[in-house]
Amino acid sequence: MAHRPRKRFGQNFLHDPGIINRILGSVAPGADEHLVEIGPGQGAITAGLLASGCRLDAVELDRDLIRRLEEKFGTAPNFRLHNADALRFSFCGLQEGKKPLRIVGNLPYNISTPLLFHLLEQAHCIQDMHFMLQREVVERMAASPGGKSYGRLSVMLQVRCKVEPLFAIGPGAFRPPPKVESAFVRLTPHRRPPWPVADLELFSRLVSQAFSQRRKTLRNTLKGLLPPDTLEACHIDPNARAEQLSPEQFVALANKAAI
Repeated sequence: MAHRPRKRFGQNFLHDPGIINRILGSVAPGADEHLVEIGPGQGAITAGLLASGCRLDAVELDRDLIRRLEEKFGTAPNFRLHNADALRFSFCGLQEGKKPLRIVGNLPYNISTPLLFHLLEQAHCIQDMHFMLQREVVERMAASPGGKSYGRLSVMLQVRCKVEPLFAIGPGAFRPPPKVESAFVRLTPHRRPPWPVADLELFSRLVSQAFSQRRKTLRNTLKGLLPPDTLEACHIDPNARAEQLSPEQFVALANKAAI
């Protein structure tokens, strides 16, 4: 009996062989590598990953799919399946020795942003991440200052990772087809951050507050968090708006406020 995709899990199963091969080619797993697949679904990518000889951990929440995945891949010596919520999962807990993890996944659109932030908190044990996401989310992740797509997600990710949109994926590649376009993206955590952040908690709060009311000036949105002279000390116009600042300028502001 075929599995019926569940809306509450945001399930859209990849089935297009051309897209599957393109994804596997982009990830290019090695036999000596440790990969983690988030939301393997019906195993469209899982089979190709395992064929590389890599060690693969898969994290799946749907118990019905767990049973099917165990039947399909359970005998593979390089496969381990976890019935868990990726939003609460300790990915670094899978790491053995110093070898970093490589993360792959078709992320449900309804949890993509909080899951990205959850993974950022564990970036120290991750080599890279390859995800299928809503195209609009990928555009926001990679956006440059000044545009409508540029916002909190852009700044928070670009400070911690190199963001590379790889290719678009049409709705027809999934079953059922989603109502939005998708895209495949690579995130590579910086080993040496281009703009080191002194206090990540303060930086996160400052960026969130700056974008909380996009039409207002930084003088107003950051009132109470830092005085206008801090903006001027960083050569930033207090009358500028959040979308006009680069990630580097946000880091400079947060680091100045942390002193």
